[in-house]
Amino acid sequence: MADIIANLKKNGFTVTEFDTKEAAADYLVGSIHGKTVGMGGSATLGTLDIYDRLKKDNTVYWHSVDNGPDVCVNEVNAQVFLTSANAVSEEGYILNIDGRGNRLAASSMKKERVIFVVGQNKLSGPFPEALERARNVASPMNARRLGKKTPCAADGVCHDCHSPDRICNALLVLWGKTMWCDSMEVVLIREDLGF
Repeated sequence: MADIIANLKKNGFTVTEFDTKEAAADYLVGSIHGKTVGMGGSATLGTLDIYDRLKKDNTVYWHSVDNGPDVCVNEVNAQVFLTSANAVSEEGYILNIDGRGNRLAASSMKKERVIFVVGQNKLSGPFPEALERARNVASPMNARRLGKKTPCAADGVCHDCHSPDRICNALLVLWGKTMWCDSMEVVLIREDLGF
């Protein structure tokens, strides 16, 4: 874990570590005030139970809770964006696979802050292993969680399918902090969270 943290920092990411999801949630709520906040689809974020807490002092958009027509657009355009990662490689690269692309766009474009909330189970070996994790662990489990009718939801293996329910249409690899984003932070939690 120490090598991954060192490499994330070398790649321009700030890393904040917590032993528990409760401590991480308190940190996030305590550090975001008076902002528009977008939250990408994430089982990890769901376990932190921060949506209502953030709404007390911010305008929060999360398509996992809100069903309005502009929710995803507002997520992408928010000042602060929270999401997770499908995998973090030992080189300090952050990988995410997405169906719509809203989470990928929001986490790579101009923002005050992009925050990746990552459980220790998302930490991987070299890049090929991280990609394997994103495609054959995170994506099938997310397809199953969302009730998608895809081959991977049935057997847990990526088939590179052409199903209309496919949720892995785009891949983003962040080799480093993007130039326009003021801050890109990994909130690393020493618990297994999400997929």
